[in-house]
Amino acid sequence: MMRLSNGFLSRGVLLSGMLLGQAAAAAPGQTMQYPAARRSDVVDDYHGTQVPDPYRWLEDPDAPETRAWIEAENRLTESWLSEIPQRGPIRKRLTELWNYPKYGTPFHKAGPYFFFKNDGLQNQSVLYKQASLAADPAVLLDPNLLSADGTIALSTLAVSEDGRLLAYGTQASGSDWEEFRVRDIATGRDRPDRLRWIKFSGASWTHDGAGFFYSRYPEAADKALTTVNRFQKLYYHRLGTDQMGDTLVYERADQPDWGFSAVVTDDGRYAVLHVWLGTDRRNRVYYLDLKDARRPRVTGRVVRLLDDFDASYGFIGNDGPVFYFLTDLDAPRKRVIAIDTRQPDRGRWREVIPQGEDVLEGIQIIHDVLVANYMHDAHSRLRLFALDGRPLKDIALPTLGSVSSISGERKDAEMFYAFTSFLYPTTIFRYDFASGTTGVFKAPAIDFDPSGYETKQVFYTSKDGTRVPMFITHKKGIALDGSNPAYLYGYGGFDISLTPNFSVGMLVWLEMGGVYAVPNLRGGGEYGEEWHQAGMHGQKQNVFDDFIAAAEYLVAQKYTSPPKLAIGGGSNGGLLVGAAITQRPELFGAALPAVGVMDMLRFHRFTIGWAWVTEYGSADSAAQFPYLYRYSPLHNIRPGTKYPATLITTADHDDRVVPGHSFKFAATLQAAQAGPQPVLIEIETKAGHGAGKPTSKIIEEQADRWAFLVRTLGMEVGGGR
Repeated sequence: MMRLSNGFLSRGVLLSGMLLGQAAAAAPGQTMQYPAARRSDVVDDYHGTQVPDPYRWLEDPDAPETRAWIEAENRLTESWLSEIPQRGPIRKRLTELWNYPKYGTPFHKAGPYFFFKNDGLQNQSVLYKQASLAADPAVLLDPNLLSADGTIALSTLAVSEDGRLLAYGTQASGSDWEEFRVRDIATGRDRPDRLRWIKFSGASWTHDGAGFFYSRYPEAADKALTTVNRFQKLYYHRLGTDQMGDTLVYERADQPDWGFSAVVTDDGRYAVLHVWLGTDRRNRVYYLDLKDARRPRVTGRVVRLLDDFDASYGFIGNDGPVFYFLTDLDAPRKRVIAIDTRQPDRGRWREVIPQGEDVLEGIQIIHDVLVANYMHDAHSRLRLFALDGRPLKDIALPTLGSVSSISGERKDAEMFYAFTSFLYPTTIFRYDFASGTTGVFKAPAIDFDPSGYETKQVFYTSKDGTRVPMFITHKKGIALDGSNPAYLYGYGGFDISLTPNFSVGMLVWLEMGGVYAVPNLRGGGEYGEEWHQAGMHGQKQNVFDDFIAAAEYLVAQKYTSPPKLAIGGGSNGGLLVGAAITQRPELFGAALPAVGVMDMLRFHRFTIGWAWVTEYGSADSAAQFPYLYRYSPLHNIRPGTKYPATLITTADHDDRVVPGHSFKFAATLQAAQAGPQPVLIEIETKAGHGAGKPTSKIIEEQADRWAFLVRTLGMEVGGGR
């Protein structure tokens, strides 16, 4: 540890006194000159260990010095990318493939149907309404009209029980901050209601249509994109009133890190409160008896139904006072239980669907049937159960893939679900409960023939002997001689599963002759909570070991070779990439870390970063600091090391993983690079963490990534088919 610190300090002596904007002399082995970045003498004491942080000033994205560095880095990256002749053809092919109609899963309230559609290249998908499935659809809300560059996106949507009103949220430039408005569905006009300072909140209407529950934080007038978010409160907004007069439903001044959301039950009788703490899977469940759905009382005694914080409890629905929950209590692959709120003691809980061999990923009540989405070896299985838990039937799926969304309500006679896979564009299916038949509702027509490609699932062995699955997709008949360029993508955290998913960007990579590999690393949810916990806290190294073992498998099986192997991932996946190249730099030819968590010692000091302590741990803990320091990408960059070609991507409006992570990582890696490969950073100035990013920016960013790999991996392609 101290040797690493001394390395930072010695490098600081060499670069001290340089002014930003001057061209720094290239270090030995480097082939380009990077923008100079001032090194400060900031050193932190972590439980007796001195840790330098010379680029601390880059944590302020608005400081003039940081803005000048951003501009200089973007100029360098654009200059380097502009020299790649395949960049234009790749962008052209991406645009061609992207230009097809894309549909979301329909849903409805009180008769009308609602669905999202993107004609092809629209920056944001448009919300439509139609009186029936046979009627002509009409535009209800087009977010493309909210900004000239398409950087305002829709987030939360909630239709009132009578189908007359739509509460909707918008996010600008990729920020997590939302503004809520209310639209009259019949006229398409917005009411004067405007709610601000909202993050991580849904909206749920009371059945009288008078208003809705939502959650918000205190006003963050200064440094809204970096200030820590705490003290969320649950409110009820009554239509036509100013937000300042909203009714405070619930708060916990004694628990600043707790968050709240509320959902009104199907019968309108209760508001069920989900009480969360960071990203911890465990939660609490409270409820408010609204007494009368026609004249609900939104204030009163909040009952603490599940207050032990011992497991995850996801509310499914209710039969009067009997509540159904999806839980991992004594069931790491999850089960369904029923709790009678009149007799809520644990001895009276009833198991409805026991834990099975597969992970019960999600469940909901449609047509008075439990619709269960299971995950078997990281791909979906769809099953129906009676409300008493009796198995009814399995619904056949087209191929190995993922059910990505299911829509329908308690009394509906139909449901819709979206199905996708690596070579199967997202298709919307309709299931009729009366006939028991499934039919295609919306299928895309895309300029791509999947018959020349294949996906296989393999299993490989990680460092400690754990068996890990991986999906591999490529052209049929490729030579396994180590010459193929390969892109290995991973995540491995927060109980998030990487299941088969269709991506236009990946199609272009496949057309270019690339191999696409997705391993299901520990830390994800592919095999339940035990799999997740095996990649948390002090076990996080397992995730990196699984990823490195996946790379070694691809090399050993001659799908590729280290000079032809690129790795990528975003957010927690960016952390994964950063850890992989600092631990095994010789194993990879290129790296594409996006919006990564790179500073594991300070992530909890910004916006919602504190919420990840339940997943990672905290450097404030003397017991947890050593393992965080041991793998933190920023703190394990070693001067004099030959690192693979690296293109870091981030956004200066990212208030989820603040851009200081990527800024400091880039500056440190550029200074340390001892090889000829470039270390570049591309900083988007009108986007955030990724949600709601305009189509035009997605295409540009993907074209730049593939162009970067074409040049650094030595690929011989024309950018087309």
